[in-house]
Amino acid sequence: MSGMRIRTDTLMRVAFLAVALFGAAPAALAVPSFARQTGMACEACHTVYPELTHFGRVFKANGYILTNLKQVRDVSGMKEQLLELAQTPALSIMAQMSYTQIKTSVPDLSSADAPGVAQNGTAGFPQQLSLFYAGKIAPNFGAFFQITYANDSGTIGIDNSDLRFADSMVLPDSSPLTYGLSLNDNPTVQDLWNTTPAWGYPFAASNATVSPLAGAAIDGAFAQDVAGITGYLFWNESVYAEVGGYRSAKQGSTNALTGGAGPLDGTASNVMSGIAPYWRIAYEKNWDRHSLEGGLYGADFRLFPGAGTPLRGPLNKFNDVAEDLQYQFVGDEHQITVAGTHIHESMTLDATFAGGGSANPRDTLTTTRLWATYYYRRHVGGTVGYFSTTGSTDGGLSAPNPTGGPGVISSANGSPDTRGWMAEVNYLPWLNVKLSAQYTWYRKFNGGDSNYDGAGRNASDNNALYLLLWFAY
Repeated sequence: MSGMRIRTDTLMRVAFLAVALFGAAPAALAVPSFARQTGMACEACHTVYPELTHFGRVFKANGYILTNLKQVRDVSGMKEQLLELAQTPALSIMAQMSYTQIKTSVPDLSSADAPGVAQNGTAGFPQQLSLFYAGKIAPNFGAFFQITYANDSGTIGIDNSDLRFADSMVLPDSSPLTYGLSLNDNPTVQDLWNTTPAWGYPFAASNATVSPLAGAAIDGAFAQDVAGITGYLFWNESVYAEVGGYRSAKQGSTNALTGGAGPLDGTASNVMSGIAPYWRIAYEKNWDRHSLEGGLYGADFRLFPGAGTPLRGPLNKFNDVAEDLQYQFVGDEHQITVAGTHIHESMTLDATFAGGGSANPRDTLTTTRLWATYYYRRHVGGTVGYFSTTGSTDGGLSAPNPTGGPGVISSANGSPDTRGWMAEVNYLPWLNVKLSAQYTWYRKFNGGDSNYDGAGRNASDNNALYLLLWFAY
């Protein structure tokens, strides 16, 4: 998704900050192939897509394998199951068509001598087009695998993907235990709740807006840039624990000596040293039509800057620890969700500081996102959200534009502080079609409310209206 989802890490000259210039719009977890496989409508697993209900979280934890389709089966003479293949392939498509209007046009950098302004009003047709394999592969093996065309890059590539082996057992006290493994390409994409970065709000966002400089490493900076395997336990559909690790798995990177995809060398940027550990714990309480979840998650990334320097010597280290909370009420007529996450990042910038890319050897970053959603009969609803990023002031954050002068994605005072509000209204004529109007207000942007870039641009100039048609089949 992902968001959507293809991300980039430009501006990595400031290697201690993760930059998401593609709007951080996640791709959809809700795909009709799951409905075809289970024989249940989307509302069984979702309030409104892509947000999961408790049943949807259990379905995901069990490896996407619940099915109501006729199977092609084979067993050995020892009654071993050799094949269980659905007669209908678990394929779906998803499309997003959008229009984005920024309050104040950004500069046109085609000429440094006589700069103008860029066209305001960006149409995405499509903004994103995805093909999914989403469903059962074998008796205990399922997948959510996504390939996406994105209009900002004009390319087709791997998007959020999660392959799962899962099984379950009944413990002596009669409580159920689900256990499994996830092979995925984005830390938190395997999570069961819509609070962690990969599937958190906003569920869709424009890739034609001005995005802030700063983002935590776990907050999408390594989406589709890593491969990881994690193991998890889900006890009594309440207590969840997961641990695993990630390695760099960059797409489109070629080794000059081998002529192939690897091994990675100093031409690649931000290559992980060893394995980056990931962990997650959560507890969910369900009663009547209500559910309440609270949890913690985190990761530790150690990176060689690369980008022309050998993969040895000092590292940049990013330690992320986050809390999340979610309340849901899922009724026949009313659906309510209140959720949020709070990410703390500690940075030790040995490599960047030694190279003169940061003013401080250590920095911190804190990201907060809170939102509340209401829907009536899953047809009409909306969300109001608050976002905030604060952190250390560091002169290395100031990033000039390509012509050498100040740029709209820069900070005159070296502060990453950004905050604002986001609101959207949604109309779903059918469960798999959504019409959205979203507006983003910035109260502060990259450290300032006025003249934040040193060239006269104000935070409110980056306010944006985003109109979206989003459907899946």
